[in-house]
Amino acid sequence: MNRSKLVSRVVALCALSLPGILWAQTQQADRQTLTLDLKTAIGIALNENPTVKVADMEIEKKDYSKKETIAGLFPRIDGSASYSRTIEKQTMYMDSEAFDMSAMFAPIYNTIGQLHPEFQVPQLGGGSSSSGETGMKVGTDNTYSVGFSASLPIIAPQLWKSVQMSSADIEQAVEAARSSRLSLVNQVEKAYYSLLLAQNSYEVIKMSYDNAKLNAQDYKHKFEQGTASEYDVLRAEVQVRNLEPTMLQTENSVKLSKLQLKVLMGIDMTVEIALTDRLEDYEASMYEETLNIDTSLEQNTDLRQLDLQTAYLKKAVDVQRMAWFPTLSATANYNWISMSYGGVFDDFRWSPYSTVGLSLSLPIFQGGARHFRIKQAKSNVLQLGLQRDNLKNTLSMQVQMSMDNIQKSVKQIASNKEGVRQAEKAYAIMQKSFEIGSATFIELNDADLALTNSRLSYNQAIYDFLAAKSDLQLLLGNADLEQYRQSVENTK
Repeated sequence: MNRSKLVSRVVALCALSLPGILWAQTQQADRQTLTLDLKTAIGIALNENPTVKVADMEIEKKDYSKKETIAGLFPRIDGSASYSRTIEKQTMYMDSEAFDMSAMFAPIYNTIGQLHPEFQVPQLGGGSSSSGETGMKVGTDNTYSVGFSASLPIIAPQLWKSVQMSSADIEQAVEAARSSRLSLVNQVEKAYYSLLLAQNSYEVIKMSYDNAKLNAQDYKHKFEQGTASEYDVLRAEVQVRNLEPTMLQTENSVKLSKLQLKVLMGIDMTVEIALTDRLEDYEASMYEETLNIDTSLEQNTDLRQLDLQTAYLKKAVDVQRMAWFPTLSATANYNWISMSYGGVFDDFRWSPYSTVGLSLSLPIFQGGARHFRIKQAKSNVLQLGLQRDNLKNTLSMQVQMSMDNIQKSVKQIASNKEGVRQAEKAYAIMQKSFEIGSATFIELNDADLALTNSRLSYNQAIYDFLAAKSDLQLLLGNADLEQYRQSVENTK
């Protein structure tokens, strides 16, 4: 009976845990692994990174601004409507001796009175004044006006130059977007190389850790056979324990490098990534790449942006000069007016009228404001010219420093590679000596430490070369961005 109850409980527990197990298996299956090489990683970053999208939106904004400026060259049409109610009518005075106002307007008043009984005959303003003038109140109770107006610039030199300035502004935005892409390429390359370095370092530390474990097991066997002391066993096991924190640290470095690369690529953090190459794969081509580096600064994005900004300010000077020229525009109006007496909505009488014309504006004198605005714009151009000269000298110095770092890294790689070969040979000799008992554990440990350091130095030298080359490429601005887009399209 107890056994049957136990079986039933086990079955119930399995039934409860089955959905969780299935969910965990589903999550594991849904986790994607993205296999990357350097070009694919950069291509994904150029498509998905938010900073690139922001730069593209800035170009779009500048394009809209240009279209807004161009819209000023097209006709402008406005509609208008107004209503006014007369509270106190205006009084008009005329010479009573020269005109008999009552006799002159009596037939008109009678006709209006017959058509509109609510019409009130205007009252003369108190008869004749001492100066011989007669006053009369004029106007209607309600006045309505509805119409349209249109204007078209015919000659507008300042507006024409503003359109050219908008085009130059778009060119600056395009170069700024290119600059952000070049910077992103540099960041992705260095993050990719950092991940390769972290993985290789982990492998080197893992090899040293495995050697330490093997030596500890060897001492344990010798201790069991009575050929080694307990102290030797403890010292070997301590060596293993000392390497474990370094193992954990390098493992965390790999994880952090992957996260950094994912952030730059703009992909989900849950996606697993695997790299197709290793640091030593880049050694074969580094000598040819070093010899074929073009150190010209023609494509440097900072210089190009300064040149575009200088061109923009020169157009600004032209815009200020165009303020001296006259402007000519055509105008047209078409309106309907209704005036009535009595209530607001009584007796609409719409009368259309329209006009066309030309408007000429000729600037003559503004106190010298235009002259000084031109002087300011010219000063801005001269300032940028001086800044460009200083920037070019600074960039030339940075190029020379980058080339020196690259050449130093190339020499360091060759030296470290030979050091690795010698350290491997020395460790193999020491391992054999240790096995036959002619070498101590300290000597073997020293050989293993020397081999580990030489391998780490070799990997670090390759990383330094690749990072320096990437920085130089960013400085020169000659990266082929199109090849990275094509690499992503080929993998789809």
